[in-house]
Amino acid sequence: MYLVHARLAALGGAAPLPSRTRVRALVLGRARPEERVEHVSLHAHALPHPVLGLYLLADRLSEAEAAARAVCRRVLRDCPEFDGWSLLEAQVPLMAPLLEQDLSLSGPGPRALDGTVQGPFGPPGNPSGAPERRRK
Repeated sequence: MYLVHARLAALGGAAPLPSRTRVRALVLGRARPEERVEHVSLHAHALPHPVLGLYLLADRLSEAEAAARAVCRRVLRDCPEFDGWSLLEAQVPLMAPLLEQDLSLSGPGPRALDGTVQGPFGPPGNPSGAPERRRK
């Protein structure tokens, strides 16, 4: 399953976007069975442009993005509620930059009782468990 973000732009005189429920119904109603759209969400206040999130079943990323573009173009063309709106792009979002930003904003983790700093994914040290100890 892929999450494709479709960014929308309002042209001059565009009406406000319909409600989330209405958008979901319009998109799912225009999707064809072979496009395999499973779920739709609307982020109307995303900046700089509103985003439709389409969850699609596909064998490849390129197929998911192509299906999302086709569905969005059909909705924008056929639904009067979207008069004045256009599709800027439909792509699977890259998560690595978001993760890097979250990690850089979080700073060092909380201090443990022994004074060491724990990172965002757990304490530093041996990843396999307790430190090796010599047997006597």
